[in-house]
Amino acid sequence: MSNGLPLLAIVVLPFIGSLVAAFLRQDARNGAAVLAGAVAFCGAILTAIQYPAVHRGAVLRTGVEWIPTLGLEFTLRMDGFTWLFAMLVTGIGFLVALYARYYMSPADPVPRFFAFLLAFMGAMLGIVLSGNLIQLVFFWELTSLFSFLLIGYWHHNAGARDGARMALTVTATGGLCLFAGVLLIGHIVGSYDLDQVLSSGNLIRGSSLYLPALILVLIGALTKSAQFPFHFWLPHAMAAPTPVSAYLHSATMVKAGVFLLTLLWPVLSGTEAWFYIVVTAGLCTLLLGSYAAIFQQDLKGLLAYSTISHLGLITLLLGLSSPLATVAAIFHTINHATFKASLFMAAGIIDHETGTRDIRRLSGLFRYMPITATLAMVAAAAMAGVPLLNGFLSKEMFFAEAAAFHIDSALDHSLPYFAMLFSAFSVAYSLRFIHGVFFGPPATGLPRKPHEPPHWMRFPIELLVLVCLLVGILPAMTIKPFLATAVRAVLGPDTPYYSLAVWHGFNEPLTMSMIALTGGIILYWLLQGYLAKGIDGAPLVRRLKGQRIFERVLVTLSWKWARSLERVFGTQRLQPQLRLLVGFAVLAALWPLYRHGFETGSRPGTGFDPAFPLLWIVGGGSAIGAAYLAKYHRLAAMVLLGGAGLVTCITFVWFSAPDLAITQLLVEIVTSVLILLGLRWLPQRIETAGEGLSMGMQARMRRARDLMLAVAAGAGMTLIAYAMLTRPLPDTVSRYFVENAYAEGGGRNIVNVILVDFRAFDTFGEIVVLAVVAVTVFSLLRRFRPAPESVDAPEQQQVQDAYDRARPGRAAGDTLADYLTIPGVIMQWLFPVIIVVAIYLFLRGHDLPGGGFAAGVTMSIAIVLQYIAGGTRWVEARLRILPVSWIGLGLLCTTLTGAGAWVFGHPFLTSYFRYLDLPAIGRVPAATALLFDLGVFAVVVGSTVLILIALAHQSVRTPRAARPPIPAGRPALTKENA
Repeated sequence: MSNGLPLLAIVVLPFIGSLVAAFLRQDARNGAAVLAGAVAFCGAILTAIQYPAVHRGAVLRTGVEWIPTLGLEFTLRMDGFTWLFAMLVTGIGFLVALYARYYMSPADPVPRFFAFLLAFMGAMLGIVLSGNLIQLVFFWELTSLFSFLLIGYWHHNAGARDGARMALTVTATGGLCLFAGVLLIGHIVGSYDLDQVLSSGNLIRGSSLYLPALILVLIGALTKSAQFPFHFWLPHAMAAPTPVSAYLHSATMVKAGVFLLTLLWPVLSGTEAWFYIVVTAGLCTLLLGSYAAIFQQDLKGLLAYSTISHLGLITLLLGLSSPLATVAAIFHTINHATFKASLFMAAGIIDHETGTRDIRRLSGLFRYMPITATLAMVAAAAMAGVPLLNGFLSKEMFFAEAAAFHIDSALDHSLPYFAMLFSAFSVAYSLRFIHGVFFGPPATGLPRKPHEPPHWMRFPIELLVLVCLLVGILPAMTIKPFLATAVRAVLGPDTPYYSLAVWHGFNEPLTMSMIALTGGIILYWLLQGYLAKGIDGAPLVRRLKGQRIFERVLVTLSWKWARSLERVFGTQRLQPQLRLLVGFAVLAALWPLYRHGFETGSRPGTGFDPAFPLLWIVGGGSAIGAAYLAKYHRLAAMVLLGGAGLVTCITFVWFSAPDLAITQLLVEIVTSVLILLGLRWLPQRIETAGEGLSMGMQARMRRARDLMLAVAAGAGMTLIAYAMLTRPLPDTVSRYFVENAYAEGGGRNIVNVILVDFRAFDTFGEIVVLAVVAVTVFSLLRRFRPAPESVDAPEQQQVQDAYDRARPGRAAGDTLADYLTIPGVIMQWLFPVIIVVAIYLFLRGHDLPGGGFAAGVTMSIAIVLQYIAGGTRWVEARLRILPVSWIGLGLLCTTLTGAGAWVFGHPFLTSYFRYLDLPAIGRVPAATALLFDLGVFAVVVGSTVLILIALAHQSVRTPRAARPPIPAGRPALTKENA
C-alpha cells in the first residue's frame, strides 16, 4: 500500500527544521524551541493519522528510485511496530523540546542545540521507517554522528568531549559491523528490501552464512543499546544536557538496538546461537546494570545504569525466542520510554533548581518541591514494578517468561532466580532515588535554594506520569490496541494469546514479584553502609570499569600497535611510499604477462608520424629534467614539469580529445600556481646516513632506481594502451554513450554528457570530495603559521613613501604592483576577458568542448591572476570573494537538481531536455544538466579559490612591527626552530 507523502514528510521535516534552526540567531532561544516543538508535533500528528491503516494490518510503503540499474531505491515503510516507534520518537521528542526551552540557559547557543536535536530525530525516524537495510544502516550511522554532537554539546567540558568520543567510537564501530552483517543478509536473500528479507527467515537460518551474519548484526545492535560488554559508554554520555539524556536514553538512541532485534526477530531468532548469545548478553547486562545503579552518587548516573539494566531485560526477552517473550519485550519498551523519560526530566529539574545532582547532598526536597517529588516517586515506582503502574504489568510478563521452559540448559533453569534478583536490585535503586532525594532532613549548602520549576517545564513529566498510571490501571482501554497492532506486525500469524489484566490471581509471577519487592527493600536497608562510598565501595564490581578497558584498548591500538607499524613501514619522505605503490603495481601487471604471455592485436596500425615521438622526447626530457633538478632548483623543476604537462595536453589534441586537452591545460596552470605558492614551505631534502662519496653514491643509486621504476610504469601504461588500441572491441560501453548522448542526454559533447548525465552520480561524489579537500586544506593551513620573512617596518615605510611621492593621487590601499609593473596592469585588464571566456566555455559545454569544470578552472585562473597582480590585501579589498559560499551553493544546486527528478517520478539526477523558442533568438536547446553543471562550476571555483586564499595568506610577508608579541615562556622563532 502506498502512502508516500506523509511518510516522506515525517522523515524529511526534522532535517528541514534542523537546517532552519542552524541559521537562527544564537540568542533566538524561543524561536528555536518553537520550531523544534512544531516539527516534532507535526511529525506526531502525521504519524498518528496513519494508525487506522496500520491497525487494519496494512504496510504503508513509498519508494523513490535512486540507482535503478543496481536495484537501489530510497524506500520508506510503516507497519504497526514501526508506527509505534515513530510515535515514541516524535511524541517524546515534542515533550523534550518543550522541556528544553526552560532547561537550556540563554547563554548557551540554543539554536545549535535544537538543530542537532532535530537532525537526530530525523535520523532516528529514518531508522524506524527505512524499508531497505542499506538505507537503515545509513541512518543508523547518522544517529551515531548526531548523538556525538549532542553528547558533546558542552564541548568546553572535558567529560562531555570524552563521553561523546566514547559513544561515537563504540556505536560507529558497531554500525560498521552491522553494515557487514546486512551485506551478508542481502547476499543470502538476494535483496536488501526489508519486506523480502522478513519473508525469508527459513532461507537465512538455513544458510552457511547465518552465524557470521547473526554475530555481526548482534554486535551492531548490542553496541547501540549499551549491552554487555559494550555497556560502559552510556554512563559517560550523561555529561550531555539532561534533555539529551531524556531523549536519547529513553525513546531513541539506545532503543535503536532493541528495535533492530525486534524487527529482525522473525528471521534471526529460533536458533541455539541466538538464544545463548542474546540471552547471555541481556542477562549480564540487566544484572550488572541494576547492581551498579544502586551505588551511583549522581542522579543521572543512577538512571543511566538503570537504563542499561532495563535494556538488558528487553534483550533477554527477545533472546528467549518465544512469541510471548517478544510481546513482553515490546510492551516493556513502551513502558520504559515513558517512566525513564519522566525520571530523566525530573533529575534535570532537581539539578536545575538546586544546582547539584549529587544524592549525598540532596535530601528532604519533598517539602520544597512537592509536585515534582510526587511525580518522580510515581515514575520511580513504575521503574521498580510497583502494582497499578505500567512497569508492573510488563514485569509480570517478564517473570512469566523467565519461569517458562525454553531450552533444556542450566542458563534457562536459572532465569527465574536471576529475574527476581534483578527486580530486587531495581527496587533498591528506585528506593535510593526516592528516599535519598526527597526524604530525610532538609538539605544544606546547596548552590541554589530549591523550589518548584515553571509549570510548562514540569508539564512533560506530568503527562508521562499520567500515562504510567493510566496504562497500569486501565491497560485494556489505553495501551492494548496499540500493543496488539505492533505485536501483530512483528509476529504475524504466530501472535499468541496474552492478557493485560491487572489481576491474574495468586500465581507464580505475582509470588516472584512480591519476593522481589520485599527483597529489594531489605537489600536497600542492608547496603546503607556501602552507599556513601559509591561504586568504589560496591562489593564484587568495584574494579570492573568498562571505561578503563576501553581506554586500554584505545592505547593498545592507537599507540602501541600503531607506533610499531609506523616504525616498520613509516617514513618521513613521500618517495619510499610512492616507490612501494609503483613497485607493487608493476609486479601486479607483470604477473598475468608471465602466466599468459603477450600477444599483439589484429587491428592494423595507423601511419607513422615522426613528429609524435619527437614531441614525446621533449616531454620525457622535461620529466627527467624535473626529477634531476628537484634537488637543486625546485622552481626550474616546476617549469620543466609544466613542460611535460603541456606535451600531455598536445597529445590529447593529437588524438582528437579536445575536452581532455582543455582540462589538462587549465588544471596545469592552476596547480602550477598553487604549488608555487606552497613551494617555499617545502622541507629540505632528507639525505640518508653517510658522508662524502658514499652519500653521493646513495643519491645516484636512488635516482637510478626511481628512473627504472618510472620507465617500468610508463612502459606498462604504454603496453596497456597498445593492447587496447590493437584489439577490436565491438561491444564496449563507449558505443552506448556515442549512440545515446544526444537522444538521452540532449548533448553532442559525449564527454560532458557522461559527466553531467550518464555518470552524474560519480561527478556529484567527486565534487563533494573536492569540497571536503578544499575545506580541509584551508582548516589545516589557517592553524599553521610559518615564520614570516624578515622585513623591517622602517624599510617598508621608506618604500611606501617613495611610492606616495611618485603617485600622489593613488587610491588608498593600492600596492606598488598596481602602477609600477606592466604585467600587473595587464593581469587586471585580463580579468573581465577571462570571465567572458569562462562563461563561453560553460555555455558551450553540452555540445562542444567545455563545461562546468573547465569554466570553473578558467574562472579560478582569473582570480589567481588578480592575486599575482595586486597581492592578497589589494584583491580582498576590491573583490568580495566568498569561496565557502560558492562551495555551499554549488553543492546545493547539484543536490536540488538531482532531487528535482523525484518530483516527476524519475530517479535521482535524471536529466531532462527540450528546445525552447526564444524571441529574436529562435530555437535554443535547454537541459536540466545545465543546472547540475552550474553547481560543478561553483564548487570548482570555490574550492580552488579557498585553497588559493589559504596558500596566499601563508605567503604574505609580515613586517616586524606588525607581528604579535611572543607569549611568555615560548621561544622566539628562528631559522633553526621554525
